Amino acid sequence: MLRTVNRVLIGVVGLVLLALGGSVLAIGLGAPAPSWWIHDGRHDVLLSNAERTRWRDSDWWWPVVIAVLAVLLLLTLWWLTAILRRRRLAEVLVDTGDGAGALLRGRALQNVLAREATDLDGVADARVHLTGRRTAPEARIRLQLDPHVDPGTALNDLTTQALTHARNSAGLASLPAEVRLRAVKHGEERVS
Repeated sequence: MLRTVNRVLIGVVGLVLLALGGSVLAIGLGAPAPSWWIHDGRHDVLLSNAERTRWRDSDWWWPVVIAVLAVLLLLTLWWLTAILRRRRLAEVLVDTGDGAGALLRGRALQNVLAREATDLDGVADARVHLTGRRTAPEARIRLQLDPHVDPGTALNDLTTQALTHARNSAGLASLPAEVRLRAVKHGEERVS
């Protein structure tokens, strides 16, 4: 969701800036002004002295300017914290069968899952990140595979061994996972 909002927001801002900047550049280079443009010619200024001081003496002007700037600042801070905030799952609720349940640290489950994934044949390194709700966690796994390893086999081993073991150990109905595979680069082999 946030990724889509970021792309749409950056795209819209980019298009607006490109349209305004391109039209200012085109008019500055002598192109005729389009009908929607607020100024007439090449030597016309963007804001005249009268336009800049038009609302200065009105009682409502400065509160509105400050309120709009404050809202923009709050929206920008929200967007920045949403991007920078780590969305790690702190704990997973394990069903113990007695109705109370137990809490398992999310980082502990991540570490065990990463260790089991690294122990699989052909996996050089594994990074695990748990997201979602504590009753329905989701795993994001990045695997670095050794050279000449079949990715399908490595993915099948991860699914049938490490993910199944983690799901069963935590008593979860399901543990959906997004797995990204990347091969480790190896140096050139010398032939003698």
